[in-house]
Amino acid sequence: MIVVIQCAGSKRKNAGYLKTHDGRPVSFVAHPELASPSDSCVYARPDDASDAGGTWRDQLLAYNASPGNNPLGLLPAFELYENDIYRALVRKFGVRNTYILSAGWGLIDAAFLTPAYDITFTAQAHNFARRRQQDVFCDLFLIPTSTTEQVVCFGSKDYVPLFAALTGDVRGERIVFYNSVMPPSAPGCKLIRFETRTKTNWQYECAAAFVRGDVMMP
Repeated sequence: MIVVIQCAGSKRKNAGYLKTHDGRPVSFVAHPELASPSDSCVYARPDDASDAGGTWRDQLLAYNASPGNNPLGLLPAFELYENDIYRALVRKFGVRNTYILSAGWGLIDAAFLTPAYDITFTAQAHNFARRRQQDVFCDLFLIPTSTTEQVVCFGSKDYVPLFAALTGDVRGERIVFYNSVMPPSAPGCKLIRFETRTKTNWQYECAAAFVRGDVMMP
């Protein structure tokens, strides 16, 4: 089984950054033009041109391919976010079977070295951080499309469309847990409603129940 959980806004304080040639950290946001100017960092989208050629996304892929001793101190995706559910999923299902649905980077595996970023689909976020459905991102997709494993997703209705789109060619059954009154749009996916009174970040509660075995699969 492969488990997927959406990313979170709260990152660990020791999260690393990609950097420009002059040593400034790159703060990744959805709309750099809307962020307040800063002399201490450079605002960019993941698909903006970097100062080393290619895009920042290209630079991150190259860094993951040859991290050396990880001089930038980037954290694996499952260690980047503050909530412990990411570590719990890895302990239960293994680092190779746990993935993060990131509004900034796409569908990345738990071990993928990931810089700090402030990009989300959440409607309540600041305008510079909010990624809208029509925004164009070259999202990564690191799940093997040939997998026949079940792919289970824990994500809010704002993230489900990205999951459904990115996993459209996956051969295994796709299952999406949801909490909204109206089922989300997820063509080709099996939908299971998770009953809870929690409305904000209910996906953490759902994933924790799944880890404990309290949520039954069909």
